[in-house]
Amino acid sequence: MQPLAQSRAEALLARFHDVRDFSRLLARDLEPEDCVVQSMPDVSPTKWHLAHTSWFFETFVLKTWQKNYRPAIPEYAFLFNSYYNAAGNMHRRDLRGLISRPTVAESFRYRENIDRHIDDLISSASEELLDEIEPVVVLGIHHEQQHQELLITDIKHVLAQNPLHPVFRKRPPEKTAAPPPMDFIDFAETIATIGHTGPGFSYDNEGPQHRALVQPFSLASRPVTCGEYLRFIENDGYRRPEFWLSLGWTTMNEQRWEAPLYWEKRDDEWWHFTLSGFRPVDENEPVTHVSYFEADAFANWSGTRLPTEFEWECVAQGETIEGNFVESERFHPAPTKAAGLSQLFGDVWEWTRSSYSPYPGYRAAPGALGEYNGKFMCNQYVLRGGSCATSQSHIRATYRNFFQPEKRWQFNGIRLARDVA
Repeated sequence: MQPLAQSRAEALLARFHDVRDFSRLLARDLEPEDCVVQSMPDVSPTKWHLAHTSWFFETFVLKTWQKNYRPAIPEYAFLFNSYYNAAGNMHRRDLRGLISRPTVAESFRYRENIDRHIDDLISSASEELLDEIEPVVVLGIHHEQQHQELLITDIKHVLAQNPLHPVFRKRPPEKTAAPPPMDFIDFAETIATIGHTGPGFSYDNEGPQHRALVQPFSLASRPVTCGEYLRFIENDGYRRPEFWLSLGWTTMNEQRWEAPLYWEKRDDEWWHFTLSGFRPVDENEPVTHVSYFEADAFANWSGTRLPTEFEWECVAQGETIEGNFVESERFHPAPTKAAGLSQLFGDVWEWTRSSYSPYPGYRAAPGALGEYNGKFMCNQYVLRGGSCATSQSHIRATYRNFFQPEKRWQFNGIRLARDVA
């Protein structure tokens, strides 16, 4: 007997619970003390991520569509709003680590309560009501996947402050082989179709789809490795201003950078903190935790440049989305073994030289959900491809991540490009 096909509501709820359960799995080995620390203003405590993603479903789904819904604890709306001004006032981001209540256990109970209400709402929704609800629930699912990545990078920064070098997930040491030599692959001039259209989820900043002229260029076959980046360090890359943007040089000196974030020299050997503990730097792995300033300086030192986001997307459009993602639970970039174009997706986000700005014809949606992306289109650079902390089901060739050029705590790496004469 053939199993009955899932209804639309059942399929949506299954996806919802898969993602919600994965958040709990990520926090599985953390102690309550781990979950309340805020190690810098950019980092949010694990507890906050778990509660904020629940607030999102409560605010934008339950309060809108569940009849007579009343929040069990109305004050959570103030504590767990992030930046949605149209949704109400919010607690200061840099003070999230000072909030001991609700406890971690109470935050999990808050999640469970929201999940029950979402179950009831979707299970009883008519097809017409589901037409309205589903797009916002799907947005909430992808929003939670973004916060899963932030939970990982934030807890890494938290644990890295501890001289005991706590382990988030055990991973046995491994002997790696050198990756194939970096090649540059030529691509002809084209008028490219850029951005998302059609079925399937995308964020509003991935559209409208439009055409862009892309001049001939070459793209590196793989990301820059730790070993290649070490040559830059050894060649006094951090002491030679000719490679650096003016603001990058100032930032690097003010913050006393000498290597990527989490790197530390011990007995003339470079080590770094990973989510599996403090380990020697593996020269075969893609370098990560570098700022845009460092990526740009490395490219200048090597006689190349960073790709534009349009060049990157042109190449990625024809590639299968596979690689080292969060589902592998490695939580660290892995060396490539593949010749030719590799690691476009997963392992490390790849800085582009493109400023984060709206596509032609872009308009943010009205209301609080319109604040999701558009209001950040200033003073940031675009990254592409996802990382070892990104969900495979979350990434696309058109996905535009963005951060300020000095940020280093994400799994950001480098892929080089060159102009073709």
